[in-house]
Amino acid sequence: MSHRQQVHVCGSDPITVAGVASQMRGRPETTVVDEAFADEADVVVVVVESLDDDAARTIRAQRRTGCDKVVAVCTSIDDGALMRSVELGVSALLRRSEATPERLSAAVVAAAEGNGSMAPDLLGRLLEQMSRLQNGVLAPRGIGPSGFTGREVDILRLLAEGCDTADIASELAYSERTIKNVIHDLTSRLHLRNRSHAVAYAMRAGVI
Repeated sequence: MSHRQQVHVCGSDPITVAGVASQMRGRPETTVVDEAFADEADVVVVVVESLDDDAARTIRAQRRTGCDKVVAVCTSIDDGALMRSVELGVSALLRRSEATPERLSAAVVAAAEGNGSMAPDLLGRLLEQMSRLQNGVLAPRGIGPSGFTGREVDILRLLAEGCDTADIASELAYSERTIKNVIHDLTSRLHLRNRSHAVAYAMRAGVI
């Protein structure tokens, strides 16, 4: 028998949460765990009206338990919710009206395996938004899809190699002040704590 994914279901409406949990209990792919064992879950299913601030807080709170695989089930999904799902690192986004036990279970299994899932029309809308963001906001500022400019990538690569500010300035023919300013700007823009955090972020993004 294949591994059953441990799932914790939470949300703003206890009745709806109970209904979704009941559906999940009937599936052979999943085992539902309650709040006391939420930290053992492979995937968290968050059932909300929309991906608003309250939903974002719920998702972040669940992540703090140690589970980073989140499936969001929403009553309404506007363009803002699509972008927020990316910001929150949601693995799957489903409309509540389409979240049958079969589809929800498939989304949970995909999330547990490190894959994402989204309805084709939602994915199309999201890609359109990302394209508009890249072409209208980031590209004019010299920022690529990764969120870094070419100069920032060069600096991060040298930081990863252990170079200090003086070494980087010499290698790239910039002043040390310029190097410090570039590092400060990128850490502030991407809400990164320090240089090491910036290097780790860039490595995870596959930039360096």
